[in-house]
Formats: sequence, structure tokens, C-alpha cells
Amino acid sequence: MQAAQTTEFDAIVVGSGISGGWAAKELTEKGLKVLMLERGHNIDHITGYTNATKGPWEYPHRGGRTQKMIAEYPVLSRDYPLNEKNLDYWANDKDSPYTETKRFDWYRGYHLGGRSLMWGRQSYRWSDFDFDANAKEGIAVDWPIRYKDIAPWYSYVEKHAGIQGTRENLPQLPDSEFLPGFALNCGEEHVAAQMKKNYGGKRHLIIGRSANLTQPLPGRGQCQTRDACWLGCIFGAYFSTQSSTLPAAVKTGNLTLKVNSIVHELVYDKDSKKVSGVRVVDAITKEATEYKAKIFFLCASTLNSTWLLMRSARDLWPGGLGSASGELGHNLMDHHFRLGASGRLEGFDDKYYHGRRPTGFYIPRWQNLFGDKQQYLRGYGYQGSASREGWGRAVAELGIGGDFKDQMAQPGQWTIGGTAFGEMLPDHSNKISIDETKTDKWGLPVLKIDCEIKENEKLMRKDMTVQMAEMLESSGVKDVKTFDSGYAPGMGIHEMGTARMGRDAKTSVLNANNQVWDALNVFVTDGSAMTSAAAVNPSLTYMALTARAADFAVNALKRREL
Repeated sequence: MQAAQTTEFDAIVVGSGISGGWAAKELTEKGLKVLMLERGHNIDHITGYTNATKGPWEYPHRGGRTQKMIAEYPVLSRDYPLNEKNLDYWANDKDSPYTETKRFDWYRGYHLGGRSLMWGRQSYRWSDFDFDANAKEGIAVDWPIRYKDIAPWYSYVEKHAGIQGTRENLPQLPDSEFLPGFALNCGEEHVAAQMKKNYGGKRHLIIGRSANLTQPLPGRGQCQTRDACWLGCIFGAYFSTQSSTLPAAVKTGNLTLKVNSIVHELVYDKDSKKVSGVRVVDAITKEATEYKAKIFFLCASTLNSTWLLMRSARDLWPGGLGSASGELGHNLMDHHFRLGASGRLEGFDDKYYHGRRPTGFYIPRWQNLFGDKQQYLRGYGYQGSASREGWGRAVAELGIGGDFKDQMAQPGQWTIGGTAFGEMLPDHSNKISIDETKTDKWGLPVLKIDCEIKENEKLMRKDMTVQMAEMLESSGVKDVKTFDSGYAPGMGIHEMGTARMGRDAKTSVLNANNQVWDALNVFVTDGSAMTSAAAVNPSLTYMALTARAADFAVNALKRREL
């Protein structure tokens, strides 16, 4: 992919993650000359996944973390992402700091492909329960779209991305265009059958729907069940920008890609009421460049896309482009989790499973949907798995000799557990702003984040452990124990909101087509656009919204409306 030889394009895409990749694919395939700008370094498909085939013994610290890493990545060290296996995939906290008014764990990927290389790949459609909820409950503002508006786009992106799963015909979790689903293992099948019996078919344990190929697609091989997706897949078996959307965009000959290009301002023309270009600083040389285009897709990830809007057109709007409603930067959301229950399964000592399946089971939300009314609004689902304990079970015993080796040659006991992921309500007080007193490595002001879970989430969390324990115990699971590992916003790595869609320019940042009300040639299609969070993972919805907005944008260009 060539470096930019011109500074004028039909469209500019900011960011190369899940949303940015889809924007580039759709716009180039529709004939537009597109410039994609990525602030981070390049990672080539296959050859760039330097650790994808390494064994644990090939790492100096067996894949763990060092004191030096903890010092250089103080935020990342708060949870599992910090390890030597894919350290290059995570943004450096010291180079790219931010201010926490309240604790917020911001885990970022500044490289080509962004977090599409590290995501958990859980892929679920929203239902009208989700799109209707704000309006029915009087929370925040109403979504300007419904399931019928986005359903065709779910189908469209699923066929290209490749989503495995099983058809369940659940009204709260619409089925996708599925590849054959991975099978539940025998322990999971047992609990699924018991749950169906115990709850009259109102609760379901199904295979977790994920963007892993169980059949090859053009240019991509099927999953080898290595469960090493987070290191990059040399088979192209899970959806990422590098494996899926970027090759499609490159194939058109219409894409220009520039990495190490930090977009720090949109150039707004007050006469045309449109954005005419972007100002960019080279991350290596710090050289400044300006690029022009007709339309712009902001896909830099939730907080960075909003940061860019806040940095733009401040001579007209002190709060930045899109701030006229007073909602830009507000209504930050995540999924709260890190609690649930687990226990021991008996009766399967002669059973095992094949490979390392890259997804677990999923228990879809059932709360506040079918006539029941909880103390809290919305609900949650569970992600988990059943498995046999590995060699780590013997670490505490520190065994040696032949007996130890014989014991370790046998599979451990069966266990099963699930972690709850709950919806976080949009709240105006959960916000981001620009901290003018602190700058990053490139001299740009950083974000200040002020976010916390509220009473609704706290009430929900009380129920999340209790219900998982009850379901396991009623299914015959032994020695069930609940856990709550604590949670701070951001830990879900599902940040959403801050530039929400809506029906009215007075109360939202974006319209029903993801256009900024104040500059209709600017589209925001990443997590910034979300008006509420639902209980399911959001990335599939980002894909569908991006493809839908790109189609609208190109048609509007043809009609000379942009």
C-alpha cells in the first residue's frame, strides 16, 4: 500500500480498527478514492504476527510480565492485558497518558488493525428490546433506529466477517447469518439441558457466537482451535482488519494507507458548514500535513473520535465540533463484569474435548424482558466454559518425582463457571473532557475521564453472582462458589457513548445516519455513536452501523447532497 502522493481524496477514514476497516472496504468498493489514517505502527497480516506460533518456553519470562513492563504500562498492568506475548499491540501509557478524575482503565491498541487484532470476537445482534429501552424507560434519549433498520446490515457484514453460532430463535438475541457453530462440550451440554428443564425453557446456555471461521472463506482459512487469537492469526481464521476488510479495500486499488499519522483536528469551513480536511502530525518525524476530502469517517475508537471532535472548530463551538447539543463527551458507558460463580462437575471423568475452542458458552439475558420486574433496569448475560483442570492444579502441591509426573499425565477434574456482563446505563455525568494542563508525547492535550457505575449497576451486580450460583447448583454442580473480582469502568474494553445518535440535534451529536448534526459530511461509526450499551458485546453493531453509513454517504455524494 502506497504512501499518500496527493493530499486530496474522496473520503478520509480516521482509524483502522473494526469500524475503520469496514469504512475503508465499503467506500473503496463503491469507487471512492480513500485515505486511511492510522496513528500507530504497521502490522502486516501473517508476517507481522511474530509471536503467533511461539511456545511458552520461547518467551524470556514464559509469557508473563516484568517489573519494567509494570512501570512502563501502569494502567495496562491493572488487569490481564499486560504480558510479554503481545505487548506491542497495546498503547504505551507513558507516551499516551490521560487524566482520571475517577478510576477508568483505558486499554488501547495504537497500530494498524487496532483492537481488531486483540478483541474477544464475541458477536451478537441487538434486538428491539435494546433499541426500544431508552424510550420506554425514559432514559437518556431514544435511538433513532430500530432493529428493522439495521437487520439487513447485520446480515451483510456477517457474511463477510464470518460468524459461527447456532440458531436459537430467541427474541432477545436475534440469530445471525451463521457458519456452523462450535459444539458445547459434554459438561456444558449437561448444564444446558438441566437449565432448560429447571427454568421451563426461559433460560438458555448456548455456544458463544464469535467471529471465528468454522469453514474457509475466500483468502481465509478455518479456525485451527489453537485459542491464540490475541497473538494474531496466521490462518486469517478470525475477523480482523488485516485478515478481512483491509485486503478487500486494497484489492480495489482505491485505498491509500498511512500509518504513524495522528489526526489532531478537523478543518471546518463555516461557509459550507462542512469539514474540508484533517490536520495530521507524523508520529515519528512530528511533521505536519493537511489532507482534504469530501466526506470523513471517524473510526478512531470511542474516546479518540470524540477527542478529535472536541479539538475541532473551537472558534465556533468552545466544546468542539458536534457540541452544540451539550452532549458531546457525555454518556460514557462500558460493560460491568468480573463477577459470577463456578463449581465442580461430577460424572464425566472418562470424557474430554478436542482442541482449544476459541469461544465459551453464552447465557443470554432474561431479566426485565418477559413480564418479570427486577429492582434494576436492563440486564446481563454470562460468558463461561466447562473444562478439565490443567497442569496448574499441581503448582500448590509442588510435587516431584514419578508420582507427580503420573498425576500430571492425567486430566484434572471437570469445572464450570460463568462471568456476568451487565449493561451500564447512559448517564450525562459520566463524561470525558480535554485536560489542557497535560500533554502526550506529541504535545497534544490529553483526555480527562470522569466515570463511575451508578446505583442501577450496583443493584444489578448483587443479582449477577446469586443467579449464576443458583443455575449451577440446580444443575447438579458441586462446591459452587461465587466471586467478585472488583470492577472499574473501562475494564470491559467496551467503551461506548460520548457522541450519541439521536432524533434531535438539540439532544444528540449524530443523526440516524451517523452524521454529525453540525457537519453532515462527517460520520462517526465506532463506539462513540452508541446511545445505550445493551448487555451484549458491541462490535458486530459497529460493523453494521459502519456499512450502513457508508452506503448512505456514497449515495448522498452521488446526489450531490454532501
